[in-house]
Amino acid sequence: MTVPDEVSFDRPVGPPRAPRGGTVRRVLRNPLGAFASGFLLLVILAAILAPWISPYDPNFSELSSAFQGPSAEHLLGTDSAGRDILSRLMIGAQSTLLAAALAASVAVLIALPTGLSAGYFGGWFDSIASWSTNVLMSLPAIIVLLAASASLGKSVWISMTVFGILMSAGLFRLTRTTVRAVRNELYVDAARVAGVGDLSIVGRHVLFAVRAPLVIQVALLCGVAISIQAGLEFLGLGEPAVPTWGAMLSEGFLNIYTAPLLAFWPGLIISLTVGSFIVLGSAIRDALEDAPTASARTRKQAERAKTIARAAESVPEASEVPRESAGNHLLEVSGLRISYTEPSGAQKTVVQDFSCHVDRGEVVGIVGESGSGKSQSAFAILGLLPDGAAIDHGFVRFAGQYLVDATSERSKTTRIDSYRGSRIAYVPQEPMSNLDPNFTVGHQLIRPMVKVLGISRAEAKKRALELLATVGIRDPKRTMAAYPFEISGGMAQRVLIAGAVSCKPDLLIADEPTTALDVTVQADVLALLRDLREELNMGVLLVTHNFGVVADICDRVVVMKSGAVVEHGDVRAVLTAPKEGYTRELLSSVLEGKPPMTLLLSDDPGSPEREAGR
Repeated sequence: MTVPDEVSFDRPVGPPRAPRGGTVRRVLRNPLGAFASGFLLLVILAAILAPWISPYDPNFSELSSAFQGPSAEHLLGTDSAGRDILSRLMIGAQSTLLAAALAASVAVLIALPTGLSAGYFGGWFDSIASWSTNVLMSLPAIIVLLAASASLGKSVWISMTVFGILMSAGLFRLTRTTVRAVRNELYVDAARVAGVGDLSIVGRHVLFAVRAPLVIQVALLCGVAISIQAGLEFLGLGEPAVPTWGAMLSEGFLNIYTAPLLAFWPGLIISLTVGSFIVLGSAIRDALEDAPTASARTRKQAERAKTIARAAESVPEASEVPRESAGNHLLEVSGLRISYTEPSGAQKTVVQDFSCHVDRGEVVGIVGESGSGKSQSAFAILGLLPDGAAIDHGFVRFAGQYLVDATSERSKTTRIDSYRGSRIAYVPQEPMSNLDPNFTVGHQLIRPMVKVLGISRAEAKKRALELLATVGIRDPKRTMAAYPFEISGGMAQRVLIAGAVSCKPDLLIADEPTTALDVTVQADVLALLRDLREELNMGVLLVTHNFGVVADICDRVVVMKSGAVVEHGDVRAVLTAPKEGYTRELLSSVLEGKPPMTLLLSDDPGSPEREAGR
């Protein structure tokens, strides 16, 4: 189909953004972020270089110089034992920062993997982890720390390890909640359909949703850890021989009337350090949210991708199964029944006795009103039914292999993961929601081909450019470099179709691929699907509620109502001589051939046009 020049659905909405600096540069552009970074860097350098640049030994005492104010000899003065305050602050920074890093590391190492696993996979692990978290959060942290100090000894490392374990509960809840909010996003389902494994999805898609709140929480945790450590040492629970900010603050309060500055200096450094951690966390979060991409692929990641591709070539995959089906049909679904478990424990059946088949080079449409079970049936074939759904009857057979077999007590099924993304592809109905906004269009087209086909990135990029040109995108290079929010809905739908056929599937399942598009783009997408069907000789299962789409592209049609098939057959026979009343009712709802609404065509209230409009 030739597209007029004035129809610009394949043009990005606005020019692609110019490349911006990295995360560090964006943090430094923020005045508060620059100040916090500079101050923390100064504290860290002072702590590292303290043994060489501190004016005095932190424990060197000269009683004749006690309680001296700032001077050229002692820049910040001396304490009650005549020890140099500046030297003790610099040495004390070592244990303070290391203790904060220890607490944060323990919390992240416990909470991040458990939170990701519990939020993404759920199940028994989620129940156990959530119960354990509730127990930890019910414990009073300061009481536990005092008890640990009394029983395990006055060690800042033991105290901060225990504190990190306690704080992991809040970090776990944050991670789990964020993951549960994104695990059912359409772009996650799209990655799963493209053949990406769960670990890759968690690491590349889900983790990016967690990173911003995680950075904020870790920064807060470092600040709280410094405050808790200072509080314990203020109470005298630290190691007496080690100079720390908390111990200095305690001594300052004991001599607040004799030498007020003695408490001022450690209080100031603690306040500035804690505040800088919090401000820096916010600045990094803003920089990550404003990043043009999740991250550039490093050389190490590229080598890892090549290793995976080589491993994929050596392991027998379902794509190596002979293309000729052992059965009579490419896809055969028989007696499929899908049920959900309600909170009361009762089973609610949403699809009952669904049957259909698809042959090579054939387009079969599933049509029905919203809620008729069309998408549920398609998701059952793809193995993407949500939690709580189960197939309790029927079977799904693809290329002679059973993907689902609920009619036999003995399991003889093949994992749908072995076919999904390679031999079975999927085109969703909401294009913009099925593309991950953290990655460019090119990245999302290239990675499935590298993983599934085992080809190099260069070859995958060349194929991606060819596919984008095939689906009618005029400037493939520009589109490859764009992000999903920089392209229109029509372009996004074409990108998804290009991605779906990139691995040369045998079966394409399209779930209302034209619903969100205007009429011109709908016609072009349907023409594109028709051309690809002929070029690849693939079967197409098209889910739609539009009989116009069915008439345009389908060879056969299945009509569904309330989860059951009411009529099926050749599309021409069903459209011209429907046997069921429900099919006739659906056909009668099509606007084509009906008199137009002319209510606004005349200003005369009694005109025939107004009366006809009523």
